[in-house]
Amino acid sequence: MKAIVCVKQVPDTSGKVAVKADGTLDRASMATITNPDDLNALEAALKLKDATGCEVVVITMGPPPAEGMLRELLARGADKAVLVSGREFGGSDTFATSQILAAAVNKIGVGPEDVVFCGRQAIDGDTAQVGPQIAEKLHLPQVTYVADIQKDGNTLTVKRMLEDGYMMVKVQTPCLLTCIKELNQPRYMSVNGIFTCYDKSMEVFDYNALKDDPLIEVDTIGLKGSPTNVFKSFTPPQKGAGTMLTGDDTAAQLAGILAKKHLI
Repeated sequence: MKAIVCVKQVPDTSGKVAVKADGTLDRASMATITNPDDLNALEAALKLKDATGCEVVVITMGPPPAEGMLRELLARGADKAVLVSGREFGGSDTFATSQILAAAVNKIGVGPEDVVFCGRQAIDGDTAQVGPQIAEKLHLPQVTYVADIQKDGNTLTVKRMLEDGYMMVKVQTPCLLTCIKELNQPRYMSVNGIFTCYDKSMEVFDYNALKDDPLIEVDTIGLKGSPTNVFKSFTPPQKGAGTMLTGDDTAAQLAGILAKKHLI
């Protein structure tokens, strides 16, 4: 049994955004972190490993420096890592990205008891589209916004969060789940994990490794295979500092400020 976790390296939101001339993010020149929701997905896989002894495989698509992120995830407890990297994959939108990741998951292999985990969404694009698209392309049942998981044989009972409540869903494996932060508290890297993470398996899937998959075509990957394009990427302007009102006449002070700004 395997738990396959799709993760993404995203720009650190405390840093600045660098944009290439074609409108795509210049990820190589920005500080990066592991997408927060993906850490919850990894923790869900690690809890499954604790309960069943399954193998946890982490996979990401990105430039070669993304290996560092994968090593950190190996240090948290994952068993193997796969980096999907190639110039042909650059500039992919959610559709093209899901094509490539689905082909990579196909190459890893999805068995009858396996579960594919994804974070709900990435903090850079906020689309929440890649996980469900991977499930569709792999022909897997899927449950999104997962806040609790109970496993009984080949059946998972999943608590799916909604805006005004939740629903309980039973799903057969193999399946794909997208995880939210309420699901768990991600564990830290262990000292032993840090020492052994470079002894664990790390594979690289480039274009040549995946080109024979039916999902990989020149017009379905990269910029050419992306039906959507980012018009503009930029760092939002920072808000001004707030004003602290003190004293017994704060209401009058506030009224004066609002009047001066012609808001009342």
